Amino acid sequence: MNDLDLILQAAREAGELALSARESGLKIWSKEGGSPVTDADLAVDTLLKTELGAERPDYGWLSEETADDPARLTTRRQFVVDPIDGTAAFMKNKPWFAVSIAVVENGQPVAGVVHAPALNETYAATIDGPATLNGQPIAPSATSELFGAAMLGDAKMFAHPAWREPWPEMRIESRNSIAYRMCLVAAGAFDAAVALSPKSEWDLAAADLICRRVGAAVSDHKGRDFTYNRPVPLVPSLVCANMALAPLILSRVGHIELP
Repeated sequence: MNDLDLILQAAREAGELALSARESGLKIWSKEGGSPVTDADLAVDTLLKTELGAERPDYGWLSEETADDPARLTTRRQFVVDPIDGTAAFMKNKPWFAVSIAVVENGQPVAGVVHAPALNETYAATIDGPATLNGQPIAPSATSELFGAAMLGDAKMFAHPAWREPWPEMRIESRNSIAYRMCLVAAGAFDAAVALSPKSEWDLAAADLICRRVGAAVSDHKGRDFTYNRPVPLVPSLVCANMALAPLILSRVGHIELP
């Protein structure tokens, strides 16, 4: 079984487990730093680590819900996984959460799956193949101006008075899962997604590949590309957009110095 088929199968099993666990009732607590986690997050993580590790024992492992093992830095390929991206939505019985699995080699994703089980949406790509939604090719939008654009992000951030130039009127919506937001841009359902706060590699890796395979732009707010399986798997921000909008967004946010 090739890597894409392997992670597709694993993501679907993980999605079924997540939905079943939510139906049964979740145990919820806060991790160090205050973000929520559920027993389902850990159960899905265990399922994926066990199944994927059995099939590819030589691959490294980087996951939101597993203590980091620096041994991953010495492996040829790595699984980069968010068992349930969008835990807040998952906890509140909303559909906007996803299982995100990437295979990374030489710092770049070579296979990726973002599976939103409550929506029956499965996004997938390989480095040398098309990006798909439920097996059908996808493409980003052709929107070329910010006025009226469909934006995923924080409405309060865009309305903040400190911007050098006020943002034009846009349709701004939110989705809890970062990976799912990026896939919505890849599929043309939204024109762009912007987050000026740190994101983890497991939020981004699978969706990054899906976006790039359709010709969408993915970078931090200064236009820097991402590399994966780094010692500290964190990036400062995210700008994901079709190729026409990306430079317009970067010109507005690139001057910001984030901590």
